[in-house]
Amino acid sequence: MRRLIPTGDAARPVEFAQDAQPVPTTGQVLIKVEAFSPNRGETFLLEGPKPGPLPGKDVAGLVVQAAADGSGPSAGTRVVGHPPMGGWAEYVAVPTHSLAVLPDEISAVQAAALPLAGITALRLLRTAGALAGRRVLVTGASGGVGHYLTEMAAAAGAEVSAVTATVERGARLRELGAAAIVHDVADTGGPFDVVLESTGGSVLATALARLVPGGTLVWFGQASRTPATVNFFDLLAGPENAVIRHFHYAGAPYGPDLATLVRLVSGGRLHPEIGRTADWSQTADVLVDLRERRIRGNAVLTIGAPR
Repeated sequence: MRRLIPTGDAARPVEFAQDAQPVPTTGQVLIKVEAFSPNRGETFLLEGPKPGPLPGKDVAGLVVQAAADGSGPSAGTRVVGHPPMGGWAEYVAVPTHSLAVLPDEISAVQAAALPLAGITALRLLRTAGALAGRRVLVTGASGGVGHYLTEMAAAAGAEVSAVTATVERGARLRELGAAAIVHDVADTGGPFDVVLESTGGSVLATALARLVPGGTLVWFGQASRTPATVNFFDLLAGPENAVIRHFHYAGAPYGPDLATLVRLVSGGRLHPEIGRTADWSQTADVLVDLRERRIRGNAVLTIGAPR
């Protein structure tokens, strides 16, 4: 089979290679991949690739070999999955605890955009707690996670302020429920009960200063790739007793959360934001554009003719 492997070349970060088809172990199914979605964090890992795990964590396709232990879906079932690695390939083995069955109305392209970004947003909102009637600030809102966060937080009753770079991207976030759009975190009103922060650098400290006393900032990324520095004496000027939490989405099983995301999409309550869809022969170019933040939301690559 064919798969994409890292090259170490920033201009052409992946290339095709031949590889043996995966052999599922106990508790895994074999999926024929129809679509996959790279994440911006994966593009950074490609800059200095090391031997070992291959990229690819968000896939959708068809089960062609059921799990030997009888767990999970049967052959012929359409699924979305979140394997630990190796999803940028024609076939991938995925643990049955990290799959969800797809209804006919959700395409493989839509489904591939769900796993990492959607699970991150869902678990972030659980971390933030009840949001009805609360003021929430989302930085980096035009990425895959940010779109899901904005829509789900607004649906939960939060008054969402979204930080995004352009008017066009802000317009889409308004459609998803954002009450206010700003292009610089320094221009946000506030104060906010909750800040969901993924930019890092100076943005974290600026956003932190806009919390209410006792408010919570959840830090879950560093898209600027610049370390954040916080002077805790600044908290005395307003957000006294603020809570700063580090968040990382990872932790199987992912199947229940994937099933929740599928149900929300099927019911018209969640809308994957797919800024680019292309054949996987164009993956290298898409990865560069994703790394350079030229794609809104998620990018999805297709293999063959996905359903």
